[in-house]
Amino acid sequence: MRRNLIATTIILALIAVLAIQLNNINRERLALKSALKEDQKIVSELDLENADLTAEIQYFGIPDNLAKEFKSRFNYRRPGEKMFILVPEE
Repeated sequence: MRRNLIATTIILALIAVLAIQLNNINRERLALKSALKEDQKIVSELDLENADLTAEIQYFGIPDNLAKEFKSRFNYRRPGEKMFILVPEE
């Protein structure tokens, strides 16, 4: 009788330990799942930014486009080049 009680106690203790470990593993899995969603969101944002930068690199890879952007941002003109400023009527 006493052996059965000891064996039952040991088995119940092992089941309790296993249940606690499974609970800890499940919590960790949920935390990792949440972190994965956040990381996937960051990756998709970076993919969009990368696509935009690639498009800009291709656009400014054309010398005429680069010169046009340079002129518009810095009010630059080449020597001998005339510039017209159009003012809309009110």
